Amino acid sequence: MSQITLPWIEKSPETLSGYRRKAILLLFVLAVGHLGIALVSLFAFKPGQLADWKIPFVLALVLGASLAGMAFTAGAFGVVFYRIIGKFLRWSYVAFALFLGGVVGACLIVWLHAEIFTFIKGLSAAEGEHRVWLLAVPYDHTVRNIYAGLEAIGVEVPVLAYALWPLQFEFIRDLVALGGIIGFISIIPAFGIWWERKVSARIQSRMGPMRVGGWHGWLQSPADGLKLIFKEDIIPPEGDPLLFRLAVYITFVPPICAFLALPFAAAWVFRDLDVALIFILAMLGIEVVGVILAGWASNNKWAVYGSMREACQMVSYEIPMGMSLLIPIMMAGSLKLTDIAGAQAGGFWNWFVFANPWCFIAFFTYYCAALASCKRAPFDLPESESELVAGFLTEYSGFRWSLFFFGEYAAMFIVAGLAVILFLGGWSSPIPEAWINSFLTAVGASPDGFFGTLARGLLAGGPIIFVLKATFLFYVQLWVRWTLPRVRIDQVLYACVQVMLPLVMVLLLANTLWILGTDHLQWGWLNVIDGILHWILVGIGVIVALAILCIALYGFKNNKRLVGQLAVVDQLPGS
Repeated sequence: MSQITLPWIEKSPETLSGYRRKAILLLFVLAVGHLGIALVSLFAFKPGQLADWKIPFVLALVLGASLAGMAFTAGAFGVVFYRIIGKFLRWSYVAFALFLGGVVGACLIVWLHAEIFTFIKGLSAAEGEHRVWLLAVPYDHTVRNIYAGLEAIGVEVPVLAYALWPLQFEFIRDLVALGGIIGFISIIPAFGIWWERKVSARIQSRMGPMRVGGWHGWLQSPADGLKLIFKEDIIPPEGDPLLFRLAVYITFVPPICAFLALPFAAAWVFRDLDVALIFILAMLGIEVVGVILAGWASNNKWAVYGSMREACQMVSYEIPMGMSLLIPIMMAGSLKLTDIAGAQAGGFWNWFVFANPWCFIAFFTYYCAALASCKRAPFDLPESESELVAGFLTEYSGFRWSLFFFGEYAAMFIVAGLAVILFLGGWSSPIPEAWINSFLTAVGASPDGFFGTLARGLLAGGPIIFVLKATFLFYVQLWVRWTLPRVRIDQVLYACVQVMLPLVMVLLLANTLWILGTDHLQWGWLNVIDGILHWILVGIGVIVALAILCIALYGFKNNKRLVGQLAVVDQLPGS
């Protein structure tokens, strides 16, 4: 194995330099070619000789060629100055700052798109203007109409009107939204795998990845992804080739579909379905079919054992998980996730997890059942490396193997996001929006202005707050995996059938009677007890949150004294 290498990678520095020169030349040729196309199209552009509906397509060609040319130019300069860029990325916290800036920037870009869509939708169609058909959809706003709307708000840029013209189509908006969803789903596994390695290393008094990428090995996940792409993809000769390939897609695609109905904020959702919760649970339930197919098609006894364990475990724990979610549905009176999250606005004391004891316990039962649903420890029996080699993944390799992990980490974020929406206030800030509006008014900023809307989106409620909450619950799943031991399959099923299922039934009945007595029958003594228990649970939540914050700050300050000898000194400069 030590003699095996990729055929196009040589050990000679002269050969590598030759490849580098060829790459630089190719990138520069592509950049010059695209910029040339953009310039030729721009000089040949004569608005007076083109129909109105052709102008946006010509400008799209100019814009696309220009962006491609600039991208290729940036790639060429990156190859030329890769050493300087590498030294820059090795500085302390530069990579973390870039990551954080990318997350905030992505949210702001989506928010800007939403504002542009709102502006386009608010324009009134000019009377007497002709209409054409694009993708079987008639447009209402002409370029002249959009330019008039821009002039009304003080923007006199005619070319901008042509750029905004395609955004009125629902098809274009869906493509933009799908691009954002796929990009976010790609970030979750890349960051989650690196984060899990660092969390497990710290728990075990190690450093984790430190070499690739500089600051704490932040490029380890992309490097592993490239390795898996180039690895040989083997199909067992005695297995079923069609089902072996199909199992990967059945496991990977449903979590992506679940993101289509998962709201990140009130208006940040691809499709705001009335039955969004049922749709997401249905998508997550399809994953078990892919796991069973993967085990059966592998024609391997370890894979079959792992897939059968997954079938027993997932089908069993879906029942208490679904029944736990009925409790916040009863509290909000809706299956629509945006309505459930909206019912918890106004401060953290309005979150359903603090509403009554039954909701408080239901949050933990749901989270435990979600761990089993995602095959996370201590319920990772379908893989169980110490018993089944790799379970249903035993015969998979290369890119197909990585797609299983993509689907698993995407499902982990979805169940964390559902917990946030149903129990932890969704995208609402722990601070009431009225307090933030009062602060903006006190500093002289209008709450409804541009900066006021931006501040309320960052502080009062928005996708960043939702992502932060879901990321914390995502981290708890990593934490639990490297803290608790794996349990036996009989113990897993016993905990579900004889412990969790009866407990959830009691919670569901108790919550039903509690709502009936407090909201409908208006029993005074029960309302008093409900208020007392509510504020006791709020107090418990505040104490737990402060304790977690204090422990985290103490650990950050004294990290060199809390772990073993391997972390006494920095393993790499700037680490």
